[in-house]
Amino acid sequence: MRRHVVAVAVTSGMPTFELAVPCEVFGLDRSDIVDPWYELRLCAAGPGPLLTSGGLQIHTPHTLDDLLEADTVVVPACARAVQTSPPPSLVEAVRKAHELGRRIVSLCTGAYILAAAGVLAGRPATTHWMNAGDFTHRFPEVRFEPAVLYTDDGDVLTSAGTGAAVDLCLHLLRRDHGAAVANEVARRMVVPPHREGGQAQHAPLLVQPENSDDLAPVLQWARDRLDQPLTVSQFARAAKLSERTLARRFHDKLGTTPLRWLLQQRVRLAQELLETSDEPVERIARRTGFSTAANLRLHFGRVTGMTPQTYRHVFRARAQRAAGPRPGT
Repeated sequence: MRRHVVAVAVTSGMPTFELAVPCEVFGLDRSDIVDPWYELRLCAAGPGPLLTSGGLQIHTPHTLDDLLEADTVVVPACARAVQTSPPPSLVEAVRKAHELGRRIVSLCTGAYILAAAGVLAGRPATTHWMNAGDFTHRFPEVRFEPAVLYTDDGDVLTSAGTGAAVDLCLHLLRRDHGAAVANEVARRMVVPPHREGGQAQHAPLLVQPENSDDLAPVLQWARDRLDQPLTVSQFARAAKLSERTLARRFHDKLGTTPLRWLLQQRVRLAQELLETSDEPVERIARRTGFSTAANLRLHFGRVTGMTPQTYRHVFRARAQRAAGPRPGT
């Protein structure tokens, strides 16, 4: 089986964090999880030496020509000068990679490069919320979504700022290798296993600071009991909060309700079981708290747009295609 090549465009003065995220997710050897793992290539978008905003010097033998040979092209956040006047060679390389059928990804303000290349015309896209006004003014042809963590339009994906870059890279892992692999990488990175792309980039400030701990303990409590019927009252008792306060905390921190979050977790567990086991749908329904196969099919379909059996078939077909020849070769 060949390696999936992820090529990252490196520009002068780029933020260190957004460069580090794809290096952490795709660049570390995790062949103990999936073998072969990805091959990461840092591709210089200009003459060296290239420095990040923090002064980190990047030495790489790869150039923009390597973007065209990759399976996935990642354009991380870039310095303001690059946003407003991107190197023509980088813009052209991204445009050609897209025409060749490569998967194109931007992190934070990397969306400026994708938009300049025409890749985002008529498509949903996002970037850091602080750039919303400027971005929409410069690129009115883009269907800009200012509040979401990331967008997925199939072969073109964009993320909001900083932490959302982690969310999108884990989302790519989930698409390529399934929920179980993405969750394991998230555990190793000590980050939340999944945040929905439509979740708000930032929550409104509370009028007064809350004095209790965050929701992590009650979320783990619920994840340990997904096979059991759970109510908002039980959630509240486990969190030692009133139902109203619990609902407010979920809205402020997760942008959803307790029961909607619970449904997402159950569907996510069902996805993992469908990917990693041959258990019948009826048993998966019981293990995920849906009780019956009919309930599982109903809720699974509403969230994913397909039946559990179709999801299992599509996931395995995708895994088989991943072992095939690289697009355009």
